[in-house]
Amino acid sequence: MADGLRVYRLMVAAKIRSAWQYRTSFVMFLFAQATITSLEFVTILLLFDVVPDLGGWDRREVALLYGLATLPFAASDLIISPVERLSVHVRAGTFDRFLLRPASSLLQICAMEFELRRIGKLLPAVAVLWWAMAGVDVDWTPSSVGLLVLALTSGTVIYSALWIATASLSFWIVATQEATNAVTYGGQFANEYPLHLYPGWIRAVLGWIVPLAFVAYVPAVALLDAPNPLALPDDLVYASIPVAAATLVVSLRLWSLGIRHYQSTGS
Repeated sequence: MADGLRVYRLMVAAKIRSAWQYRTSFVMFLFAQATITSLEFVTILLLFDVVPDLGGWDRREVALLYGLATLPFAASDLIISPVERLSVHVRAGTFDRFLLRPASSLLQICAMEFELRRIGKLLPAVAVLWWAMAGVDVDWTPSSVGLLVLALTSGTVIYSALWIATASLSFWIVATQEATNAVTYGGQFANEYPLHLYPGWIRAVLGWIVPLAFVAYVPAVALLDAPNPLALPDDLVYASIPVAAATLVVSLRLWSLGIRHYQSTGS
């Protein structure tokens, strides 16, 4: 593991040096990423010009929910999302070279496709979360701050695990990048709104099948003591730790199973 992380660090450093050779392109793409992410939040704010609240949640409370959903997603997008390119490597047969090197194939593909400019998604998410924290009716004690950090960490792990799990399907079904995006990007979009706004079957999918409810909604309910039509128990927020761990273990097992199934292109 230590050697694998060292290889990952060296490959990422090389990618950063390479990207920085084209500074104008880097800055423009970063600005575009930040703008798109910001516009997503502006769209939510525009809703409050029409309605006084969303399911009993006011503007700042929804902003906190948005921050809890978007910041972990942006972090996992920076670190793990390159794994969605697995389908391209499997189809072209170039995944073989990852298996020939004495390092984790997962870390290799994430490092090879690493793009620092994805940090553009992080900046607006941090700004929105900071703005929301300053305005919500929450006493930011060490306990509540710890809960916030727990939510952000667990959320990053859950999103990362979902990226790995959905990308792993490429070992059996080659064209899976769209399905990966539907789960990851689609799930993040759904997470930006209070979960109780959705029909029961969507709540069941986001809560138990794809455990995205534990990324933002469950922690936000605990932090805000917000209206909670789902009657979630207060201590459910701490379930995000085992949920994140279990999701990661399942995704890594699926990756390992896919490696054993992989038979190259046959060319």
